[in-house]
Amino acid sequence: MIKTINMWTEKENKLHRQFTFKDFPEAFSFMTRVAFEAEKMNHHPQWTNVWNKVDIWLQTHDAGDVVTEKDRELARKIDALKA
Repeated sequence: MIKTINMWTEKENKLHRQFTFKDFPEAFSFMTRVAFEAEKMNHHPQWTNVWNKVDIWLQTHDAGDVVTEKDRELARKIDALKA
């Protein structure tokens, strides 16, 4: 089952969203801001970056690799960083 939460998609026990930026420095800057928020929560995403695109997947490993409220909270914080 696939559910869409705002712009995040929940599939196979992961939240996923792709972000697109003007260029690589903008994408990398975004990743740095996300890294600081994730570290504060001790909740680290799986992600990839290719030039101006950043894909992020969230799931809680301590809960058995499923989506939890902790993932949704980090997703909201990530969305606020993109806004």
